Amino acid sequence: MTRTVQNELEEIKSRGLMRSTRVINGRQAARVTCNGHDLLLLCSNNYLGLADHPALAAASAAAIEQYGTSSGASRLVSGTMELHERLERAVASFKGTEAALIFNSGHAANTGIIPALVRKGDLVFSDRLNHASIIDGILLSGARPVRYPHNDHAALALLMEKHVKRHPTGRCLIVSDGVFSMDGDIAPLAELVALKRAFGALLMIDDAHGCGVLGYRGRGSAELLGVVGDIDIQMGTFGKALGSFGAYTAVSSELRNLLINRARSFIFSTSLPPAVLAASLAAVELVQTPEGDQLRQQLVVNSRFFRSSLAEAGFSIPDGTTQIVPIVIGSADNTMQFSEALLAEGLFAQGIRPPTVPVGTSRLRFTLMATHSEADLTCAVKSICHVGQRLGVI
Repeated sequence: MTRTVQNELEEIKSRGLMRSTRVINGRQAARVTCNGHDLLLLCSNNYLGLADHPALAAASAAAIEQYGTSSGASRLVSGTMELHERLERAVASFKGTEAALIFNSGHAANTGIIPALVRKGDLVFSDRLNHASIIDGILLSGARPVRYPHNDHAALALLMEKHVKRHPTGRCLIVSDGVFSMDGDIAPLAELVALKRAFGALLMIDDAHGCGVLGYRGRGSAELLGVVGDIDIQMGTFGKALGSFGAYTAVSSELRNLLINRARSFIFSTSLPPAVLAASLAAVELVQTPEGDQLRQQLVVNSRFFRSSLAEAGFSIPDGTTQIVPIVIGSADNTMQFSEALLAEGLFAQGIRPPTVPVGTSRLRFTLMATHSEADLTCAVKSICHVGQRLGVI
């Protein structure tokens, strides 16, 4: 039978995986209006609440007045403006590296960086729960992927011992999320650093969910775990805790030059516009101030309160300390039933289904913000418990 678009949509629907968008009216904040309803937002990556911060908005508006609305071209034509270089210098200083390079999104960064570093004949050791953009980057590279069990550095050591000996002349790359976006746990970075040194590999960390929120200065998982300066490629985004848009990689000057010449998503894309660059620059500066520190501390308080409250209520909450708190339901249908029931209770917590997570592990992925109040979270836990009991989850 000829495959049609209708056939494919019917198959997606039959598996409980049909998706559609929900429209937010107004600003991204702790509470939002969605389809005419006032909802507590518990599925946003706006962890520090900077998406509507006055300093970012003012910087963005001023940049439009001074520089216009577009860069007009790719970076290697005429699309490198002084704001691009200012932001890259700020990121490099913030992350403790020689240099940095901006990409248009996290997906563009990972699908540009990885194929620029490795190719056919090389090896990439990738955590089984790495983000889809990392997987896409590996596939585009043509390098041989070797997936290791999630956060299992001992298993990774055995796999490297086995495969590196068979490919003694190829380049070797270890790549992992810093904070895993669907589970909220943190990679064992010190052990990964030791393995990259032992085998002469490069180490790349996608810290999209750690940048801005982890570490004393918000420099991310590397700062939290004491390995700043030991990671070859630190990738992160401006569109989560930093409240703006786009992505970066913090690297050596040598690696930056290689990426400029080989990363196709960098070479062949019109560069980010001035308003976005200025907002990102304001965010990088803000997270290093006392206000940024206060927001991080409040996020920790909120995360601990929410995790402990759900655990005390009888939910199975994975060990962790980050702002990402999953409740694994299992089936996609049951997960979406839970999500819809929470909407009726005034909570926006989107269900997460395959292919974002493995089959049988569909979940509610709650994400905390520094701007959530204790009253907000207390009411949220009460509603989650009410729905959970009604649906037989607890």
